[in-house]
Amino acid sequence: MASAKETNSAKEKTVSVWGDKVHPKVRIIGSGAPLVYLHGGYGPIENELLEELGKSFTVYAPEHPGITSGDEDAYKALDDIWDLVLYYYDLFDKLGLKSPAVVGHSFGGMIAGEVAATDPTRVSKLVLISPLGLWRDDSPIRNYIVTPQTELPALLFKDQHHPSLKRITLNPEDQQGFIRITWALGCTGKFMWPIPDKGLRKRLHRIAAPTLVVWGKDDKLLPAVYADEFKKGIPNAKVDLVAGGAHMMPLEEPAKLAATVAKFVKG
Repeated sequence: MASAKETNSAKEKTVSVWGDKVHPKVRIIGSGAPLVYLHGGYGPIENELLEELGKSFTVYAPEHPGITSGDEDAYKALDDIWDLVLYYYDLFDKLGLKSPAVVGHSFGGMIAGEVAATDPTRVSKLVLISPLGLWRDDSPIRNYIVTPQTELPALLFKDQHHPSLKRITLNPEDQQGFIRITWALGCTGKFMWPIPDKGLRKRLHRIAAPTLVVWGKDDKLLPAVYADEFKKGIPNAKVDLVAGGAHMMPLEEPAKLAATVAKFVKG
């Protein structure tokens, strides 16, 4: 089952996967070679980045299970990280994507890495933007879901007054936004916390796709030392450390980030 509707800049397609138990909305933007974008823990908020990527690729941007309006119970059909990885196999198949480029940010980067590691044939090129998925005791990762709202700007953004801050901070006066953010954090957090390390480190060596790891040097949530950990684990991975970059580069520097992705994927 699938349904679609057109907007001014994108097509939205709803598909049925995982034994007809999950019905995610997938935004399809642009034209060119296929590229899948997996969003972070706050849900599908990287609109400007998707539009920039759509200038070079046909971008498929699925919503994480449970986030799609009207399909909120879908997260219950998936128990753990392994279910989620297999779910993405099903989704790729449903969309007819044989071996697309895959880009993921934060939580989405962790899932992109798992897909590429568990079935290397499914990903042609891989871009991980400040991905979760590893853990170092000497550099612990803060749980942003329970971090006080007043501390989020400094933790996640370079510009602590950036307009897109409203997409990730809870405002009691914006009831719909409050619900959206809380629900997205719950649906993604189920597969990530209390510690966002589900064994990806011992699977990284299986990644066969050419891989670029993009990391902000000033990422306060995920220190840049983790970029070295991904590089050590993924054969021939390249690392791009962005001076002044923070964790929310997809929101703060979408054009610059899209250009970096396009150069690598097309190279």
